[in-house]
Amino acid sequence: MVNWAWCKFLYGVKIKKGDTVSIISGKDRGKSGKVLKVFPLDGKILVEGVFLKKKRQRPKKSGQKGETVSIASRIDSSNAMIVCKHCKRGVRAGFIMSGDKKLRVCKKCKNEI
Repeated sequence: MVNWAWCKFLYGVKIKKGDTVSIISGKDRGKSGKVLKVFPLDGKILVEGVFLKKKRQRPKKSGQKGETVSIASRIDSSNAMIVCKHCKRGVRAGFIMSGDKKLRVCKKCKNEI
């Protein structure tokens, strides 16, 4: 039996910080956003405006009211696809070697992501 969490740890996450991703499963399916942070050891990503959780904050000063704040939570990287700039849709990422550089490319149009 394959431990997929261990495979993500070995091979890394193809999604990088700053990428635009589209959510393909879960309660926020169909939404897209920018990746704020990547957690490669867990295989999770943090996307702005996606999978928001409400957190109740206590008042910091006397006389101030407590408030409810929406905070983005981590999602599994397998629930997101990179959005290609050329195709304008969620695609799988591949790799090619260009000289001594390793480039991420779109599997559909073969352009660099």
